[in-house]
Amino acid sequence: MEVVLLYFDGCPTWRVTEQRLTQALALAGAPDTPVTRRQVTTPEEAERLAFRGSPTVLIDGRDPFAAADAPVGLACRLYATPQGRAGAPTVEQLVAAVSPPRG
Repeated sequence: MEVVLLYFDGCPTWRVTEQRLTQALALAGAPDTPVTRRQVTTPEEAERLAFRGSPTVLIDGRDPFAAADAPVGLACRLYATPQGRAGAPTVEQLVAAVSPPRG
């Protein structure tokens, strides 16, 4: 599994997401999965990457939290969590995102 964390430097929550992602990978039984951090620095790069805001987690190239109508650009991202809108997905949401599909 390839895990990439996209962020921009002005985002205050990307490090929280990184910590939660590390926890989620351990809970999902994949503690040795490397997480590649990639800083997005220009609007052009954001457009090319379909960057829906910081932080963005890509699992095998797919954003499991993306809404089709979410804007692309250098902005902070909000996630719908059970506790309301937040700047990072919960550990439980990340566990679900990195776990293999059941079936």
